[in-house]
Amino acid sequence: MNVLGIDTATAASAVCVQRGDGAAFEVEPSAERLTERPAHAAELMPAVARCMDDAALGWEELDQIAVGVGPGMFTGLRIGVATARGLASATGAELRPVSSLAALADPQPSSPILALIDARRGEVFAALYDDSQPIWEPFVAAPEAVAQRLGDEGISPLAVGDGAVRFRDALEAAGAAVPEAGSRSHVVRGLSICRLAAAAAPAPTGAVLPHYIRLPDAKPRTA
Repeated sequence: MNVLGIDTATAASAVCVQRGDGAAFEVEPSAERLTERPAHAAELMPAVARCMDDAALGWEELDQIAVGVGPGMFTGLRIGVATARGLASATGAELRPVSSLAALADPQPSSPILALIDARRGEVFAALYDDSQPIWEPFVAAPEAVAQRLGDEGISPLAVGDGAVRFRDALEAAGAAVPEAGSRSHVVRGLSICRLAAAAAPAPTGAVLPHYIRLPDAKPRTA
């Protein structure tokens, strides 16, 4: 299977093409990119084109397109999901939605893993995994509430993601270990999106939607 994987749940755009022979061609953002202004509209398709060129694949050779559906940043998720849906429609490749939090936890060498994406408003999107299996399903909460839950359940995980970096103090006080801010552990990788696609069910294009968890800040104006 030739798989294209993309994720835009954070401020960074992550892309990977994994060929059927196992070779992977990836644009992996730096951890520093997580604190910069998002630029998915400008970055995503050039990164996709670069990975396709590096993999020496034509669009018609794609078998699957996997996309991180969040939870994460509202605008970023909309861009990523819309791009994946458009490419799937154009190429005929299967579309497979993947949890961005599961992808964040995927490459980590230890367990349990607490994946945390900054949700703004002083909150985080969080999920806990042990041996790649979800122990806590994705939810949104204040970091103090996450820390309290860790203490109540006696769990001391490795905490990764931009949410872990931002709220390091509360998490470390609860017994979590947080890698240094520049660690690649905090980045959602396109390669992880590709890997998780193997276990994800294909979905109709119109059924793949961002997993926001909570309502966006912007609300429609009423007359």
